[in-house]
Amino acid sequence: MTGTAQLTKADEETGKAPGRWLALAVLVLAVLLVAVDATVLGLATPYLSEDLRPSGTQLLWIGDVYSFVIAGLLITMGSLGDRIGRKKLLLTGAVAFGAVSVLNAYASSPEMMILARALLGVAGATLMPSTLALIRNLFHDPRERSLAVGIWSAAASAGAALGPVVGGALLEKFWWGSVFMINLPVMALLVVVGIKLLPESRNPNPGPWDPISVVLSLVGMVSVVYAIKELAVHGFGAGALLAGTAGATALVWFVRRQLILPSPLLDVRLFRNRGFSGAVLADLLTILGLSGLVFFLSQFLQLVQGRSPLEAGLIELPAAVGAVAAGLLAGFVARRFSVRGTVASGLAAVGAALAGCTVLTAQTGVPAIGVALFVGGFGAGLAFAVTADVILSSVPKEQAGAASAVSETAYELGAALGIAVLGSILTGVYRGFTLPAGVSEEAAEGARDSLGAAAETSAALPQEQGAALLESARAAFTDGFHLAGTVGSAVLLVTAVAAWFLLRGQRLEDGVEHP
Repeated sequence: MTGTAQLTKADEETGKAPGRWLALAVLVLAVLLVAVDATVLGLATPYLSEDLRPSGTQLLWIGDVYSFVIAGLLITMGSLGDRIGRKKLLLTGAVAFGAVSVLNAYASSPEMMILARALLGVAGATLMPSTLALIRNLFHDPRERSLAVGIWSAAASAGAALGPVVGGALLEKFWWGSVFMINLPVMALLVVVGIKLLPESRNPNPGPWDPISVVLSLVGMVSVVYAIKELAVHGFGAGALLAGTAGATALVWFVRRQLILPSPLLDVRLFRNRGFSGAVLADLLTILGLSGLVFFLSQFLQLVQGRSPLEAGLIELPAAVGAVAAGLLAGFVARRFSVRGTVASGLAAVGAALAGCTVLTAQTGVPAIGVALFVGGFGAGLAFAVTADVILSSVPKEQAGAASAVSETAYELGAALGIAVLGSILTGVYRGFTLPAGVSEEAAEGARDSLGAAAETSAALPQEQGAALLESARAAFTDGFHLAGTVGSAVLLVTAVAAWFLLRGQRLEDGVEHP
């Protein structure tokens, strides 16, 4: 008997899927790319601003609409994958993701860019829940599954940190649209390899599809996030109030409907489990902290410290290194010590990294920034891997798509809110910068939209006035960055305490689960 045949027979006897680790590599490739796309625009923002000339509000929408749409559709796509097959949904989404990437790369106006990013979010929403759900069905040994989820979460967390590195390398040689064109060969590889390696899995008894629930989940999620964004930027207003009311109403209706449906889109009763709810909350706020840190630090490094895109991306690499290391260790650490201790420590580490942002200046050296980023990345990887494992283990494998969608909804909502809420705090402080003597309000009107616009405006002014305007704008951006870091740090540290209590008694599974 050959070694391969022996391995296959052993796998069958233990309930382990043959080829599962190669299949995992394909799934990690998908989630890595989706995560990279959430932050890759950070370094491209100054170039995109110069080319498309978006307003400050449009720039925020370009940055976060991708994650907003993904967050709104993940529950729907997770449930859809349970019904039609997770492999089918994953490969279909990969083709769409590649095609829409071209539209993003060649957008010619801010409005077109926002639309293209939204469509990319639709395609991305098909990929994320399929990857984690397939892991749930590939790995029946809880310890193997913990390692697989750790690798998956390392890719998800590291992808957010790798976005600036990938973007920086591309922007050294190509135009800003190249950060989207890189998606094409990766998605092509995913489709070709995935057809051969990935097994199909679905819920054998999924029940009827409920279009009303689909609409309610989408309207509710997008409206609530929009309201938070508007509230942070403009304060209380009719638009924020209307959107928030509509979103809350839709979500309440969605929850009530799920409770009476025989085959709900999402089993909301899962949230009655204190451990499940605590894991989802920790999931969301971990990524909020990491994505906000990476997105705005990219701009700080370029526009305040004057670094090149590639240099800024490389400086942020320790966050990815920390996330990967933590993802691989998370299952062992949680079993050796405790789930709640591991998650709380991870959240506290992200909070500490955000606190470090409050002392950054134009003169801060690379080592100090690198240490803060490594700590933040390690903490995010630790917390995200364990919470994803807790969420995934809480449901039968037939409902893995829906449970995965909850985990990734928290991830994407956290990424969106990290940019929207922390970014809006930063923008609110920045727009109030003091104009230097001799510079009229009219001349500096565009400079208040973004720091990139201020750099462009200053170049058109006389040298002395331009330098003074840029110095004032950089100081205001730094002040806003410090305030956003303070708020983010406080939120993460409070969440660490909450996670300690919410995850009390929670443990990762042991023992092989037979399919």
